Amino acid sequence: MHYVNSHSSLSTAAPPGFARRVLEQGRRLVRGLDHLSPVVDLVLRLFVAAVFFKSGLTKLASWDSTLALFENEYAVPLLPPELAALLGTGVELFFPVLLVLGLGTRLSAAVLFVFNVVAVISYPDLGAVGLKDHQTWGLLLLVTLTHGPGALSLDRLLGRRAWPASAR
Repeated sequence: MHYVNSHSSLSTAAPPGFARRVLEQGRRLVRGLDHLSPVVDLVLRLFVAAVFFKSGLTKLASWDSTLALFENEYAVPLLPPELAALLGTGVELFFPVLLVLGLGTRLSAAVLFVFNVVAVISYPDLGAVGLKDHQTWGLLLLVTLTHGPGALSLDRLLGRRAWPASAR
């Protein structure tokens, strides 16, 4: 049995120009997202930089506790605990500032990415939630590392081709 009349007012064909209108709307959406990209790049850099910078400030606030953690809890490979504490705190205070400014952005993201990996390796009692946080921060750093600092950065303002030189 055939219930649909072929002469019915309901048609399955797209109205003339419908596909063109849909494509144009899609193009407008993409252009709008392109305009948001610099802001998203900056927000991403600010977010991940804040995490590391706050950690560095916490280490500075109680240096004796920081030294105790590096002596008893963290198993940083190849470095004495005092040097590891000093270098770790320095990395957490210096490179996030560069990341926020977008100055040497890819290098800063690379250093913080490696630092993040070392932190995960060095602290065996991190737990599932801590590991997930470090994975998130690592992913955000990889986005900046591969995508670059974006338009709202000193690297872009200065016209610098930050490492790697082939990408901007």
